[in-house]
Amino acid sequence: MAEKIELPPPDEVGGMALALALRRRRSRREFADRALDWKQIGQLLWAAQGVSDRAEGLRTAPSAGALYPLEMDVATASGLYRYHPAGHTLTLRDLRDVRFKLARAAAGQSWLSSAPCVFCISAIPSRTTGKYGNRGPRYVQLEAGHAAQNLLLAACALGLDGTPVGAFSDEDLGLALQLPAGAVPVYLIPVGWSRATH
Repeated sequence: MAEKIELPPPDEVGGMALALALRRRRSRREFADRALDWKQIGQLLWAAQGVSDRAEGLRTAPSAGALYPLEMDVATASGLYRYHPAGHTLTLRDLRDVRFKLARAAAGQSWLSSAPCVFCISAIPSRTTGKYGNRGPRYVQLEAGHAAQNLLLAACALGLDGTPVGAFSDEDLGLALQLPAGAVPVYLIPVGWSRATH
């Protein structure tokens, strides 16, 4: 059985003002050599795909028909982990550091491998296309954009830098993330502490 990690509860009421996070958010590609802790990682995962309404099971990012086709993985020096929104937990998927594989799959953008965390958004489009047909793929892409922006703004609020990355080989990234049949990679978001301030 995969190792399960209980993440600290997310902060659902505090943090930086939204307008300030919007003003400060920038894409940066150089990170300090400093790891994120589980609370920070959990806060970012919750911002992207966490449950914000436990009674209804609704999440922080909008989803067409509340079908939630997205899956979130996070790659760190200690391994590759899958996020489970319902319990706000992680399971260990691979003990190896796969960040260099992600960088290679992303057109050789070596700076990805120096990010303390790389958040990886993949999707199972059939969850959406089953209801919405040929418009489903568009809805999946829109949802990934909502989740990514939530994560980037939450990173900014924590004093972190992050950059969305869409340039990658789907096949190579799918292999690096060990995605099952029917799942496709959508977005990479490397996140870390700014080199300039740490």
